[in-house]
Amino acid sequence: MAIKQELLDQLEARRNEALTSGCGEDKIAARHAKGLMTARERIYNLVDKGSFQEAGMHVNHDVRGFGFEGKNLPGDGVVTGIGLIDGRPVTVLSQDFMVSGGSLGSKHAKKMAEAMAQARTLGTPVISINDSGGARIQEGVKSLAGYGQVFRNNVLSSGVVPQIALIAGPCAGGAAYSPALMDFCIQLRNNSNMFICGPEVIKAATGENAQPEQFATAAAHASVSGNIHFVAEDDKHAIEIIQKLLSFLPSNNQEKPPHRLSSELRLEPDEGMNDVVPEDGKTPLNVYKVIERLVDAGEWLEVQKDFAKNMVVGFARIDGIVVGIVANQPAVKAGCIDIDASDKAAQFILFCDSFNIPIVTLMDVPGFMPGLAQERGGIIRHGAKVLYAYATCTVPLVTVIMRKAYGGAYIAMGSKDLGGDVVFAWPSAEIAVMGAEGAAKIIYKREIADAQDPQAKFKELVEDYRDKFSNPYLAADSGFVTDVISPAETRYKVALSLRSLMTKRVITSPKKHGLSPL
Repeated sequence: MAIKQELLDQLEARRNEALTSGCGEDKIAARHAKGLMTARERIYNLVDKGSFQEAGMHVNHDVRGFGFEGKNLPGDGVVTGIGLIDGRPVTVLSQDFMVSGGSLGSKHAKKMAEAMAQARTLGTPVISINDSGGARIQEGVKSLAGYGQVFRNNVLSSGVVPQIALIAGPCAGGAAYSPALMDFCIQLRNNSNMFICGPEVIKAATGENAQPEQFATAAAHASVSGNIHFVAEDDKHAIEIIQKLLSFLPSNNQEKPPHRLSSELRLEPDEGMNDVVPEDGKTPLNVYKVIERLVDAGEWLEVQKDFAKNMVVGFARIDGIVVGIVANQPAVKAGCIDIDASDKAAQFILFCDSFNIPIVTLMDVPGFMPGLAQERGGIIRHGAKVLYAYATCTVPLVTVIMRKAYGGAYIAMGSKDLGGDVVFAWPSAEIAVMGAEGAAKIIYKREIADAQDPQAKFKELVEDYRDKFSNPYLAADSGFVTDVISPAETRYKVALSLRSLMTKRVITSPKKHGLSPL
């Protein structure tokens, strides 16, 4: 006997209501007119065609009273499930603004928490698309408890599976903390915002007239607060960023990154790299030109490119090997490490180490940023994050000292004593406690003061100090540098080192966890 048709019709009707978010075509069309996809359209465009398996389609809300008794909230405002991206499983959570403003209720939160817990069990990346008006007021403390469950699962997943958040609409109050607990955050340039307190609350609490453009938009978060890592022009662009990012990442912390090793290494020198280095040591080197020649064509994804531009970080492939690039940018603030650059580098280094991604460091740093604001702002504490991150690394560390390598900043940027496996230096490298001018003033203070022409004597002693100490050979003689190489040799020397370090294994002392400076 066949199943009753009325049961099949009932199932079809329920599915249709869920798939349309309980809305008519006119509301979906209005959303499209704003340049926005629906919650499910975002998933379907993200994953391989036909691969999404939804969980909890028929879940409904848990509101008692407030006129909700007869309301149906399909999926309780969130779509969860598993799909494939380039054939690899991923867990996706997509909040549905068309269902009660995407507000988070207890069942909504339960679906998210269960999906993240399952992702840890399966070892799949988590992609969370945030488009929610926040806590569902009608559920009171149950809604707040739901946020707690989501946050806890974000933390439990940290360092186990990659977590990527997309801010694709409103993300206010407590809702902003789930993206903040994830590894990478993408925000749409338009039609989205993220904040803890809105303009009205700020006005009431502090008297400040704060406009959303100053603190809530993608532009503000990308360049000022540093809360997001990528800005997307629209949903389609955001999906492309997610797919590109995942192409560099392993699915979990037990896997290796998706290297694309070729059977033959390219061992010829790149003479064009020599031309990247300015003849005058005082002319800033543009580190992007170095990165461009170092990595495989089309295999570079910069992270947080609009924040702390004196530090450049991103993912790349070098002869097929996935790496994280950490580089000083002398063209901005002379490449000094300040508070924001410290945070940016440390976070990225810790992520790479958690997910078995080798780190290539490009060093050209005159020191930590001087200044009263930096000292009062805690540059010591923030700079220590970089030291901590490198020192805890167990992944391969390859460092190239291009030019300046002064003082504590030299130590911080993947030096051998901090754990660097292979440290190369260009002939232009200046490895010293400080620059020649500053050192000469201290070391030769009496000689300069007693000279008939102090200025001429100072210049003479600066050159003498530079010849004796501000070069890579003293460090190489002491074993702090693995080899001095020409810039033209950089690509193949780094590639060879990465190949030889792929079997690196480090046994660490048992402990619950370290205590990184916060």
